[in-house]
Amino acid sequence: MDALDRLAEPGLDLLARVDTLLAAGAPEGHRLWPLLRRMQVLPGAAVREFLDLHPAPLTDAGHAVRRLVRGYDDTCALLGDQVAWSGAAASAYDEARATLLRHLDEGPESLVGRLESTASYADALAGWVEGSRVALARALAEVLGSSEAVAVHAATRPGVHAGPAGASAAAEIATRILGVLGVAYDGAETLLRQWGPSLAETVWRDRPAVAPHYGGTTRIGY
Repeated sequence: MDALDRLAEPGLDLLARVDTLLAAGAPEGHRLWPLLRRMQVLPGAAVREFLDLHPAPLTDAGHAVRRLVRGYDDTCALLGDQVAWSGAAASAYDEARATLLRHLDEGPESLVGRLESTASYADALAGWVEGSRVALARALAEVLGSSEAVAVHAATRPGVHAGPAGASAAAEIATRILGVLGVAYDGAETLLRQWGPSLAETVWRDRPAVAPHYGGTTRIGY
């Protein structure tokens, strides 16, 4: 359990009140409006969704992918053994073996290269989740202790008519929370742009090989 988990209960209670006040509309011209148009969600709902994001599953996924690399390493070691025979067939086999080794583990576009990139991307996402949760927890702690939180609680008491002061306080809290989440989502999009090329599907990179053929030489691709 991290700081965000510990603040979840009081934070969600406050934000549910904020959402209730904002459902009647935010103050005209408030800087919250651009955030609402961009995020298309009220802060309480946004935080509830974000609470389900944890770094541990992503870290575990990275470890699991790296364990797969060891299997490829074993296969490459077997393919690396030289054959003790010669001739046209041996040459064709050697060419095919070299092409397969290249596809399995030669450069970032190989299968091993893609696995390593996938594992590193999972690690980067785990770091993004952890940092974003810290930032959101800090923002929640600040708004929970703010004068705006007092005004929101007062405006949402049973039998109390919420006035402009309550709506203004709710808008200020929402701006703070959605602003932090907006930065977090920008970070996720940046990671995807950075890692996207390294996560593309790998393709078989043909290398022509010579196979024995009676009456001449036939070139085939493996």
